Amino acid sequence: MRKLFVLFNLILFVNFNGNCQTKNLKPKEIVKSEFGNILDSLKVKGSILIYDVKNKTYYSNDFEWSKTGVIPASTFKIPNSIIALESGIIKNDSTIFKWNGDKRRFKKWEEDLTFKKAFQVSCVPCYQEIARKIGVKRMKSYLKKLSYDGMIFDTLTIDNFWLEGKSIFSQMQQIDFLERLYFSQLPISKRTENIMRDIMQLEKTENYILSGKTGWGMRNGMNNGWLVGYLETNNSVYFFATNVEKQETNMEEFPIIRLNSTKEALKKLKLIK
Repeated sequence: MRKLFVLFNLILFVNFNGNCQTKNLKPKEIVKSEFGNILDSLKVKGSILIYDVKNKTYYSNDFEWSKTGVIPASTFKIPNSIIALESGIIKNDSTIFKWNGDKRRFKKWEEDLTFKKAFQVSCVPCYQEIARKIGVKRMKSYLKKLSYDGMIFDTLTIDNFWLEGKSIFSQMQQIDFLERLYFSQLPISKRTENIMRDIMQLEKTENYILSGKTGWGMRNGMNNGWLVGYLETNNSVYFFATNVEKQETNMEEFPIIRLNSTKEALKKLKLIK
């Protein structure tokens, strides 16, 4: 009887250890040279990073690039929006930003914008207003709570630290943050999650939903572009963070490069057609 008891406990111990090891397994990293070919064809340098949650696998053409922090640019509008909603500075996605008539960089910013529209057209003045209202102390407190590390700012840079300066965020960090947002692992309300899910949607088809945010900054005199987000299919979700650089580009070309390179990589993995 005692032998059976010892054997039973041994089996339980082995199973428990096996499960723990499975849970603690580090995600695999698989180099996809095809992603590099996509970027070469578009005449840009950079990295496309895709994370398959179900199989715990990262795919990229350049893992060194994907782990290197760069200025987050307008991808920071994701945490900035979350903080605005959680702090009550923004009431809902219909909150209006009144345009004061001043000349702005882009025509699409020169009108009254709802919060949802301001996010989708990436209205920098609107989000600078949000950051000033949040303030340094509250911004730092929320970013710590969200584990959104690498942001460096003070009272003088509270409204532009994500656009210029020493703040850095990597592609790996982008995916980690988006994964925590998607799977309700951030200390925020369900209401805020639902608003973010809605305003981040980029494209919806019968087979998938593509959600995310673009960003455009400068690094070492080069245009640095982001597209981060997630792809929902019928049976899974995949997170992506694309970061590319180009010496000279324009508003017509650069956004298309970021979106097309990401979608081509998703096609290479047979996640979309």
